[in-house]
Amino acid sequence: MEYNFFKANFSTFKANMTNVHSMVKAKKKSKIFVIDTNVILHDHTCIYKFEDNDIVLPITVLEELDKFKRGNDLINFQAREFVRKLDELVGDEPFNGGRPLGPGKGIIKIETGKPPSDEILASFREDIPDHRILAIADFTAKKFPDRKTILVSKDINLRMKAKSVGIYAEDYKTDIVTDESILDKSVSLFEGFNDALIEKLYESGSINPEEEGWKYNFEANECFIIKGAKSSVLARFDPWAKRVFRVEKKTAYGIKPRNAEQTFSLNALMSPEIKLVALTGKAGTGKTLLALAAAIEQHKSFEQILLARPIVALSNKDLGFLPGDASEKINPYMQPLFDNLSVIKHVFNPRSNEYQRIEELVKEERLVITPLAFIRGRSLSNSYFIIDEAQNLTPHEIKTIITRAGEGTKMVFTGDMQQIDSPYLDMKSNGLAYLIDRMRNQDLFAHVNLMKGERSYLAELASNLL
Repeated sequence: MEYNFFKANFSTFKANMTNVHSMVKAKKKSKIFVIDTNVILHDHTCIYKFEDNDIVLPITVLEELDKFKRGNDLINFQAREFVRKLDELVGDEPFNGGRPLGPGKGIIKIETGKPPSDEILASFREDIPDHRILAIADFTAKKFPDRKTILVSKDINLRMKAKSVGIYAEDYKTDIVTDESILDKSVSLFEGFNDALIEKLYESGSINPEEEGWKYNFEANECFIIKGAKSSVLARFDPWAKRVFRVEKKTAYGIKPRNAEQTFSLNALMSPEIKLVALTGKAGTGKTLLALAAAIEQHKSFEQILLARPIVALSNKDLGFLPGDASEKINPYMQPLFDNLSVIKHVFNPRSNEYQRIEELVKEERLVITPLAFIRGRSLSNSYFIIDEAQNLTPHEIKTIITRAGEGTKMVFTGDMQQIDSPYLDMKSNGLAYLIDRMRNQDLFAHVNLMKGERSYLAELASNLL
């Protein structure tokens, strides 16, 4: 009797819990996200990043994507990939009723053009894609008053327009860095150390921190300056050996480090066990120059040295705006890389072996400067790959590049977080910040933030004051 009573009550309890779970799930699935074009161009897999919420894709977005399908830039790749994935998802049947995005996901629906409300029409009289997207977001919010409709856009101004007419709007937050402090911190300072310990580091080259009673939660490849009463030393924690190694000031193909951060940078760039390096810092700190010098110094260890940078056209003008053939159009964007190569070459006499070796590397195409778009799709084995101006890349583009790395390849990303040229990226959402955030404390990764400008006193002064 007691068993049957317990069994019956347990069945009722289980049924009630199932109903509660369904209610919670239904409540959780109350949001509708309206996606702007720039979100797709930022991450073509974005529609799968909204958990079990529904997605509305304004038909205006498809019109805008059509303009980006052709071209070799990474933004064109994003447009093409999204359209392909959408076509696979939809199939051959009409889907104006929507299509499920997969297990645990919501549905995606394309919303055709809707007439703007009187308020939107009075506020924004110009018929442009942004205003059509606003009209669809407004229509969706009014059609489903019991669910929260949110416009997702990387365009700050569009978000402000949406909020001004009562539409919820937010940035695409999936790949945003939440802790900005990690971008600034790369070199730690330890003061008040015993000079005998520093002397031991100089004599033996490394110490076991546990044996020395050094209680500190070291991060992989963390760099630090150790100061005693009378002496100091530069050091790095090796995650494989679990030891602190002294970092010596070494020259790389005629380029001498001028400060502690540059010394740490060259150490990471020249260490074969570190396969991924991020160098950040303001203009003139020597990021690209050090990376290139280290690559040429190690040219015998790699089949090819590649230097690339994303093309972010000035004033949103396409490459076609510039005169000349493809090579002539690209050269202005690649010129900073040629300038750094020239600096290294002019350290040596034109008749020297070092100078001639650089000429040979270029002639044999073992040292190649190219737009980043030309690298996509390749498998890079046994290469030293330097990606300049990486702050202008999206997180998805960073991932696409790194997954090109084959056996024996080392990748170096350089950039200045203060000089982001893309209108849809910022300090928290750019690919370089994302890389540092996600790869932090990985054994094969090192990050150095260079603080002091070494280009000239004038450049340093302008960087600090202007």
